[in-house]
Amino acid sequence: MNETQKIKISKILKLNYKSIVEQLKFLAQEFAGKIIFSTSFGLEDQVITDFIFSNNIPIEIFTLDTGRNFEETYKTLSKTETYYNKKIKIFFPDSKKVEKMVNEKGIYSMYESIENRKECCAIRKVEPLERALKNKECWLTGRRTQQSEFRKDLPLIEYDNSFKLFKCNPLYNWSLQEVKDKIKKKNIPYNILHDKGFISIGCSPCTRALKVGQNFREGRWWWEKNTGKECGIHVKEN
Repeated sequence: MNETQKIKISKILKLNYKSIVEQLKFLAQEFAGKIIFSTSFGLEDQVITDFIFSNNIPIEIFTLDTGRNFEETYKTLSKTETYYNKKIKIFFPDSKKVEKMVNEKGIYSMYESIENRKECCAIRKVEPLERALKNKECWLTGRRTQQSEFRKDLPLIEYDNSFKLFKCNPLYNWSLQEVKDKIKKKNIPYNILHDKGFISIGCSPCTRALKVGQNFREGRWWWEKNTGKECGIHVKEN
């Protein structure tokens, strides 16, 4: 991270004393036309979407359609666009790469090895994300410090060396209960899978409901042990 980037991060860190709406408005101005928010329609993402859409903040919102999403996730996308009368941009994986992988390794290759699973994530999620973030300078996420051990030191703003842009986490210090309370208070549309024990919702073959007491990430890639439980989108290379 160079000196200019450090100065910008220092400037944005002062937003900790501002409301989320004030933070987002500042970021939209600071990175005008170069800021984007990625949503997978989880509870946190729906809260940030509400902040952006309800206040008409000029921040583009996009999602990744991996081709393996839950039906409930697609319904949440549709309900969200209808509720706010605004559009969310969708990025799809390269169909030729998906075809090649599936034809060579099968539809459930991700269960056979960590390498296969990471390959699937790279094709279905990372490459489309790279296209979505192209020419952007700031990327908003719904990550929180309480979500996993991997994220316990998450700051409000950081520089992502993998994607070469600033990454801002507006809800980094929120608790899950605060997120749920906001959803309820504003009657924000949400994925009904959350009512069935799903906390982190990704692709259907790789996500399952949690039992009481299980960690946030144990519902993802549950057949793997000690792999970091990340798909390559949020990598710790800052």
